[in-house]
Amino acid sequence: MINKNSKKYDHISSSNDSGTFTQQVSDCGILFIVPTPIGNFEDITIRAIKVLSEADIIACEDTRHSGILLKHLSIIPRRLLSYHEHNEKSRSIEIIQEILLGKKVALITDAGSPLISDPGLTLVGEAIVNNIKIIALPGATAIIPALSGSGFNCDKFTFLGFPPQKKGRATFLKELENISHTTILYESSHRILKLLDELNEMYNDSFRICIAREISKIHEEYIRGTALQCKENLIKNNSVKGEFVVLISKEVY
Repeated sequence: MINKNSKKYDHISSSNDSGTFTQQVSDCGILFIVPTPIGNFEDITIRAIKVLSEADIIACEDTRHSGILLKHLSIIPRRLLSYHEHNEKSRSIEIIQEILLGKKVALITDAGSPLISDPGLTLVGEAIVNNIKIIALPGATAIIPALSGSGFNCDKFTFLGFPPQKKGRATFLKELENISHTTILYESSHRILKLLDELNEMYNDSFRICIAREISKIHEEYIRGTALQCKENLIKNNSVKGEFVVLISKEVY
């Protein structure tokens, strides 16, 4: 049934006539959160392949995109189900119902770890409410390789995801001034030069920047310097394409 009193989620549960929860964890299936490669198919783990091979349902952002990976891995999915930001709420209800019936569901995204700047929070929240076992696998993500290769202090860092495109963007960037340790952002190729202009205008040379581009792909590279120097480098080398991880530090190398 659906709990209309939920503040955050439309909760789903298996209940008897009295409305009490009757489904036991041992009777349920499992929700697996499975990272997928962010560029190089060889970054998939043996465990991830096993989980995807055995899953009753694979929930993914784009069935065509994920189908390419599964074909490469020689995995024939029992069932592929689209799960993205536009249908996250309704699909979460459907998936929870399947898990309560004993199905094993693997949640993946187009690339990287689910929920990290990708859909999945609603589904995980519902699984928790319904006492469903959640197993999150370690695996591919752009954040950690970018941090390791940046040369910045790795002992403490903050990941902020994508800056707002319009509303709240200036405030978001202004707050970077209050962070003393390494900060990590994502930015698209359409806005990376704008971001570097904004950082240069607001902070000039007070921040060190490292841009990790196309992690694990053929054209992977690290660009280091001030915001202005990084921008000039991107333009000079025609590198304003792909996916970017932007690392910011007040420390000198």
